[in-house]
Amino acid sequence: MGDPAVVVGVDIGTTSTKAVAYDTGGRQLGTHSIGYPLEEPHPGYAEQDPALIFDAVVGSIRALVGELGRPVAGLSFSTAMHSLIGLDAGGAPLTPSVTWADSRAAAQAERLRAVPAGLAIHRRTGTPVHPMAPLPKLVWFAEQQPKLHERVAHWVGIKEYVLLRLAEALVIDHSVASATGLMDIYRLAWDAEALGIAGITEEQLPQLVPTTHVLPGLTADAARATGLPADTPLVVGAGDGPLANLGLGAVHPGEVACSIGTSGAMRVMVERPGVDPLGGVFCYALTEHRWVVGGAINNGGIVLQWANEALAPELDDHAEEELLDLAARAPVGSGGLIMLPYLLSERAPHWSALPRGAYVGLTHGHGRAHLVRAALEGVCQQLALVLASVRAAGNEVREVRASGGFARSPLWRQILADALGMPVRFPAGHEGSSFGAALLGMQALGLIESIEVAADLVRIEETVRPDPASAATYAALLPLFSELYDALVPTFASLRRLAPSLPPEPPPTAPPQ
Repeated sequence: MGDPAVVVGVDIGTTSTKAVAYDTGGRQLGTHSIGYPLEEPHPGYAEQDPALIFDAVVGSIRALVGELGRPVAGLSFSTAMHSLIGLDAGGAPLTPSVTWADSRAAAQAERLRAVPAGLAIHRRTGTPVHPMAPLPKLVWFAEQQPKLHERVAHWVGIKEYVLLRLAEALVIDHSVASATGLMDIYRLAWDAEALGIAGITEEQLPQLVPTTHVLPGLTADAARATGLPADTPLVVGAGDGPLANLGLGAVHPGEVACSIGTSGAMRVMVERPGVDPLGGVFCYALTEHRWVVGGAINNGGIVLQWANEALAPELDDHAEEELLDLAARAPVGSGGLIMLPYLLSERAPHWSALPRGAYVGLTHGHGRAHLVRAALEGVCQQLALVLASVRAAGNEVREVRASGGFARSPLWRQILADALGMPVRFPAGHEGSSFGAALLGMQALGLIESIEVAADLVRIEETVRPDPASAATYAALLPLFSELYDALVPTFASLRRLAPSLPPEPPPTAPPQ
């Protein structure tokens, strides 16, 4: 018996690309990552250079393959969702890669959300009408840069650009397409009304293919650049959100994957596509019979970073640890202090670019510990609202698995379990999206029977159970937290109207990831 086959999961993220090798037993054999900047040339812009990202993809694969010393059965891809690039007829970029974090299309998104067609498109395409999505971005290009809009031969995302250069194939998988606002998730076909609003045609979009679609090999240039044989198969793969569920082993209906990195997300696996009547959740594809329903939030670990810089700038090398120790001194519920953690606006479940952060309930008795703890609680309460929207969409929630940088903190783990009011399981080790991509690739290449083996390959390291008294406190505060958003919407709108006449706001402390 030879060594098990090796598949490389290539995860094209917002700040870096990571190539990770796994064998069919789920063992991680090696990893290499290369970073790149997120440019913010104007307020609301969040762009990247597609060529830099392509170089990072090729470089990370080449370095990993060089270290492995074993044959690679195939590459399989994960990508950050919602990116948009305009290409000319020869495949050269006419625009930067406009990322999910770019909010320049806020006015176009709000205008579309305000008419019945907006919610109808959300429910048909699975993608909320929000400036993160390619649909409002395309409307922005049509209105603000019409000559450029007319010159674009093909509109793609970053993974489609990478695959075009690696294999000369212009394809988009159903998962990434389900996050564009342009594909009917029930018909798995481009949506004529959405394309009409965007001012584009089907011919300007890549060919729709399943996430398990296999491209037969690399171009001669790509083979030389990656150090792989030209006949190495490429599995098109999927979006990073659905693949994170797979990588955490949350592959059965009712199993929720929760992640808190710089931002955060909550997604449950379902067998059929569907969006709740109020449009509080997204619905993105993984495979024909596996979809994820949920919501992403803009403000996760970035809130703790802000608290460090704004509330405790004197803390240095161990700032995060000291801040968390400080927060642990405040009581559950932060003495009635509520923070709306909308420092980078917000996505789920309201899908509006309007909101700003706020502390409410502040008294003379509150100190720095309360302010920091309220920030952590606000992030977890926002995820509790997303989970409520997932349930409102008719989905059973049986189990929560969580991952991300926040999981290093016992306090933050406990606050999450208490705010959700249910046990949270923490898997050991695996890089969620790259492992999910590798598993999907193994199924596509016939190396494993089904991606459902993920449930057996992912080991649970710890289960954190909610404290009944703390969970009751958060349950009592959640309606107030939710009501505050609605109560402050007129204020958020007034602040936006006033913004041009006020001194400029400070830039964000770090780009969102």
